[in-house]
Amino acid sequence: MKNSPVIFIKELSEQDRPFMLNHFLGLSPSDRRLRFGAALPDEAVSRYVQRIDFTRDTVFGVYESTYNLVGVGHLAFLDPVSLPALEGERTDRVAEFGVSVSAPMRRKNVGTKLFDRAAIHCRNHHVNTLYIHCLASNKPMLCIAEKAGMKIHKDHGEVDGYLHLPGPDSESFRREHAEEKAASLDYALNGRMRNAVRWLRNLVSPEKVVKSSNHPENPPSY
Repeated sequence: MKNSPVIFIKELSEQDRPFMLNHFLGLSPSDRRLRFGAALPDEAVSRYVQRIDFTRDTVFGVYESTYNLVGVGHLAFLDPVSLPALEGERTDRVAEFGVSVSAPMRRKNVGTKLFDRAAIHCRNHHVNTLYIHCLASNKPMLCIAEKAGMKIHKDHGEVDGYLHLPGPDSESFRREHAEEKAASLDYALNGRMRNAVRWLRNLVSPEKVVKSSNHPENPPSY
């Protein structure tokens, strides 16, 4: 049995937006339906990506060595009054989590790792409830929710899930800091390796390849 790959979760920013767009456009119609509740056309997917506000929401991603995003987790901070009631409860800070994973990286715990990172981030920012809303047919998301111990409510083919989170502590701060540092280091090392390979290729075949700095093949620098 093969060991699961080491997964590095990185917090994304404005510079990652083109890579996020490539990730979402690479999802099949059925995958888009599970992620967004409908099989959105490319134009709607593009609008969703362009409207993400990195100053308000938090987005996490998993990059592979070729700088393709293979997993994206989006935390959107919500007004709890707008959510379905859970046993009459109302909490003061709520974040909704949505996740998508590229087909080749499924069944490798990428979605679970993104959820775990989102939960730690919520704790460290005093968000006490993590919320999901998905189709009842979204088995991967339901599996993640059940493993996390979420309270699940199904109604008319849709699911609401709630996870009440403890407050932050020294271990939660240490863990998030360590995970972000590890992901940033992995990202930087991949970049240096990619540049070394490109230099060697140019040495063997010195053909000039002109690439726009905005092209998604050029990784964002941090």
